[in-house]
Amino acid sequence: MSRRVIPDTTSTDPATARSIAVLPIGSFEQHGPYLPLGTDTLIASAIASSISQHHKVFQLPPVTFGCSHEHAAYPGTVSISATTLAAIVTDIIESLSQQNTAGLIIVNGHGGNAVLTNVVQQANQPKAPINVGLYPSREDWAEARNAAGIQSSSHDDMHAGELETSILLAVHPDYLRDGWQTSDHTASDRRYLTTIGIHAYTPTGVIGYPSQATETKGTQAIDHLGRNAATLIGLLTGQ
Repeated sequence: MSRRVIPDTTSTDPATARSIAVLPIGSFEQHGPYLPLGTDTLIASAIASSISQHHKVFQLPPVTFGCSHEHAAYPGTVSISATTLAAIVTDIIESLSQQNTAGLIIVNGHGGNAVLTNVVQQANQPKAPINVGLYPSREDWAEARNAAGIQSSSHDDMHAGELETSILLAVHPDYLRDGWQTSDHTASDRRYLTTIGIHAYTPTGVIGYPSQATETKGTQAIDHLGRNAATLIGLLTGQ
């Protein structure tokens, strides 16, 4: 499967005309000492590529910054405001509507980009120029974990854990540094994370079980998410 972060589509390709567009949105934030700052962007792009493999869609390049303020204590993390992210996506929706795009799937790779839920709500008002969907949902992620044989939950394996490490092993192993095999960390009660930051719950930035990661799990999770987008595509196109 192609794992292009920047698609190689040209203006003459059929996918650019009246298709469902797919927009990956990630972040640039710490993912422990072994995963890159751009992990969420790489994962969102891999999901978008998988959707493109299984369905006729127009894949867009990723938005590489997100709302990562809770990670600010760790060097390298760069955030944009929720207002800025909402404005970027709203402008992209407007531009796509001028291109007669049939609909848009926003592939969100970072849980902190919560504002995207409101952007999609607002975009789907009556008489909206195009329909917009947010993917993967919490349920989609749970099903992908199950399809990949991942036993940990999204709550316990929250950040730089089994799922994310598995996906990087599958799609961009050259980005992965040694150390993930011994970096498991548990922090079950994180109710004040948005108030005091993730650093209050983990010394390394990791919350989860990266030691259980495998390339096979990552491949199966990404493949499932690509195939599973069919339902959302059908809703966006009215089919």
